[in-house]
Amino acid sequence: MTSQTSTPSATSQAPAPADYSPFAHLTAPNAALYRQVMRVFLVAKERFAVHLRPEDVHADLDAGVRPADAEAVVKLLDKLVEWGNLRADPDHARVTAVEDFYRRRFIYQLTRAGEAAEAALGTYDEVLGRRGELQAVALHDIVTQLRALLVIAAEDEPDPAKAYVALSVLTARFADLADNARAFMGSLQRTIDLHDIEVEAFLVYKDRLIQYLERFIQDLITLGGRIARLIGELEDQRRVGPLVRLAAAREAADAAPEEVERAEAVAYEKWVGRWSGLAQWFVSEEGRESQARLLRGRALGAIPQLLAVVRQLNERRAGRSDRSADFRTLARWFAQAPDDAARHRLWRVTFGLYSSRHLTVDGDTLAERTARPEPASTPWGKARPLRISPQLRRTGSYERRGRPRRVADRGEAKRRLAEIAARQASEVREARERLATGGPVRLSRLGELDPLAFQSFLRLLGDALATWRPGMTTTVATSGDGSMEIRLTALDDGSTAEVRTPDGVFSGPDHLVDIIDLTAEVLFGRSIGSVAVPVGGGGPLTGPEEGP
Repeated sequence: MTSQTSTPSATSQAPAPADYSPFAHLTAPNAALYRQVMRVFLVAKERFAVHLRPEDVHADLDAGVRPADAEAVVKLLDKLVEWGNLRADPDHARVTAVEDFYRRRFIYQLTRAGEAAEAALGTYDEVLGRRGELQAVALHDIVTQLRALLVIAAEDEPDPAKAYVALSVLTARFADLADNARAFMGSLQRTIDLHDIEVEAFLVYKDRLIQYLERFIQDLITLGGRIARLIGELEDQRRVGPLVRLAAAREAADAAPEEVERAEAVAYEKWVGRWSGLAQWFVSEEGRESQARLLRGRALGAIPQLLAVVRQLNERRAGRSDRSADFRTLARWFAQAPDDAARHRLWRVTFGLYSSRHLTVDGDTLAERTARPEPASTPWGKARPLRISPQLRRTGSYERRGRPRRVADRGEAKRRLAEIAARQASEVREARERLATGGPVRLSRLGELDPLAFQSFLRLLGDALATWRPGMTTTVATSGDGSMEIRLTALDDGSTAEVRTPDGVFSGPDHLVDIIDLTAEVLFGRSIGSVAVPVGGGGPLTGPEEGP
C-alpha cells in the first residue's frame, strides 16, 4: 500500500467568505426585542457572568418589552443561536432525576461573532448620536506639544520615550480636533436645514451657537498661524524625521525578534502619515488651502445662514408665505380637484404651460411644416409627432459626424498661467516686505500703500481686531497661513491715523502697530527624512476686512 500526501489546492487556501448572519436579527420581526436580549448578555458579560438561563434573561429584560412568560424568551434565544449570536449548551446543573435528561434545558452564552456584531452596532449608534464640537482647548494642547517637540529635538540625544509620548499626545489631540470638527459642522448644517422648529427655542439656541462659533473662530485665528509656524520650524530644521524614527522604534520595541525590522518600517510609515495629516491641516500649500482655513471659512459662513433661517421663521410667524408652503397648498388643491380636467386647468393656471409655439427644427422638418402648416391651437395629442433621434434621447446631443477635432495645444496657456502665478507670488512677497515695520510704529506713519499691500494690511488688521476683547490695550495675531504677525496697541492720546491708497484714504483711531514678516525668519518646508517639499506663503492673507 502506498500512501499519498495531498497538498492543499489554491481553492482550499482561499479565505472563507464572511458570514453576516449575526446581523440577521436587525431585519427580523421583533428586532427591538432581539436587541434587548443581546444587551442583557453584554451587561452580564461585564459582570463576568458567562452563561445565562432563559429565566435570567426574562428577568433582566425591561418591563416595557418583557414577554409574558419565559417560553417566549426561549424562542428568541433559539433563533439567536441559529443566527450564530449565541451558543446553547445543555444545562446539567439542574438535573436531579433520570427524567430530567429528557427535558429540553439549555444555558446560553455569547459567541465571538455575536459579541463582534454588538460591538459594531454600539459603534454605529455612538457615531449616529454624536454631535461633535469645536475644541478650542485642543488647539492650545497642540501648541504645547509642538513646543515640547522643539525642546526634545534640540537635545543632543533626544529621549525616545519623551518623543513617543509627545507625538502620541499631539496626534491624539489632533485626531480628536479633526473628527469633532467634521461631526460638528455636519450637525450644524442639519440644524440650519431645520424649518419645523419652535421659533423661541431656535432663537435662544441661535444666540448661544453664534457666540460659540465666534469664540472658536477667534481662537483659530490666534492659534492656527502659531501652529503653522511651529510646524514650519520643526520641518525647516529637519527635526521631524529623527523624531518620527524614534517614535517608530519605540513602538516596535515589543515586537518579536524576527518582526522588529518590519514592525519598525510599518510604524514609521504610520507616523509619517500622521505628521503629514497634521501639517496639511494647518499649513496651506500652493493651490491648496489648509483644512483650518476651510473650517474657518465654513464656520464664518454658518453665521449668516443661521440668520437667514431666523428671518424665514420670523416671516412665517408674521403670516408670510414661502415657496414650500405654497407647494403644499397647491398639492392640497390638486388632491381636492373633482376631475382630471380641473387638474389640467389648475396646472396651466399655476405654471403657465401652453401649447408649444416656438421650436427649432432642421431643414426637412421646416419644409414639411411650410407645406403643411400646423395651427398653433392644435392640441398636443392631435398634432403630428416630432421624430427624435435615439442618440439625442439617450445623451441629449446629436452624434457628431465627420473628422474628430484636433487636440488643442495648451502649452502657451499653461506658460501664461505660470507667469501670472509667479508674478502674483512676487507681488505678495513685495507686499509683505512693504508692510513689515521693523519695529513698533504708528499707523499714521505707514505711508501710502498700493492696492495689494493695502488689501493684505486690512486682512491682517482684521485678524488682530478679531481677537480684541473689552478692556484690552494690546493684542497679537498671526495671519491664517502663518506668514505674518501683527502686534496692535491702542493709544490714549485721541490721535487719528490716515493711510493713503490710490483708491482713497483709510482713516481711524491711531494705534501702535508692529508687523513682522515671519517668512523672512523661517523658510517653510516639508521635510521627513531626506525628502523636502516647499509649502506655504503662496497667496494673500485672509481675514475679515475691518478697520480699527
